[in-house]
Amino acid sequence: MSFIDKAKNAAEAAIGKAKEVVGDATDNKDLEAEGKKDQGSAGVKKVGENIKDTFK
Repeated sequence: MSFIDKAKNAAEAAIGKAKEVVGDATDNKDLEAEGKKDQGSAGVKKVGENIKDTFK
């Protein structure tokens, strides 16, 4: 996994966490769910990249 991919995934996870926190604080369930989705997506990408690195 390249450094850029790692940084993008970390940024996506951080943005997702921020959306989740703001959604929870403002009682905006849609924003909160979107944040959780973004975090999940970043996690899946990270796992995929780690698998690719394992087989290099």
